[in-house]
Amino acid sequence: MTQINDPAVIERLIRTPATWAVVGLSTNRARAAYRVAAYLQGIGKTIVPVHPKAEAVHEATGYATLADIPGDVAVDVVDVFVNADLAGAVVDEAIARGARAVWLQLGVIDNAAAQRALDAGLEVVMDRCPAIEGPRILR
Repeated sequence: MTQINDPAVIERLIRTPATWAVVGLSTNRARAAYRVAAYLQGIGKTIVPVHPKAEAVHEATGYATLADIPGDVAVDVVDVFVNADLAGAVVDEAIARGARAVWLQLGVIDNAAAQRALDAGLEVVMDRCPAIEGPRILR
C-alpha cells in the first residue's frame, strides 16, 4: 500500500512528464507558488494555475477552481499551495477531479485529508516542495 511521502512516489512524480494543477498560483511573483510553478515548467511539467482570480500565469490559462478546468485536461498532480486549514477541501476536489496524486507544500499538513486521498487511491506527498526534492533527484 502506498504511504505518505513514499520516496519512490516522490521520485516518479518529479521524473515523469505530467500536468500539475497548482492551487494557489497567482501572478504575485513574491509568492513561493510562482517560483515553484516556474521550476515545474522548467523540468517539463505542464502547469494549470488554480486561483479564485483565475489569472493566466507563466503563459498558462488560469481557472478559479479545479472543477473549472475543462474535462479534456487530464490533471495528474494537484499541488496544494493554500493554508493547511483549506487543504482538505482542495484534496476533496482533487479526488473528485480524478487526479492521480496530491502534493501538499511545505507547511501544508492535513493528515485526515491525506488519508482520504490515500483511501481514494491517490498518491500523497505532504510537507515537501518539488523545487527542493527535484534538484536532489535530478542531479
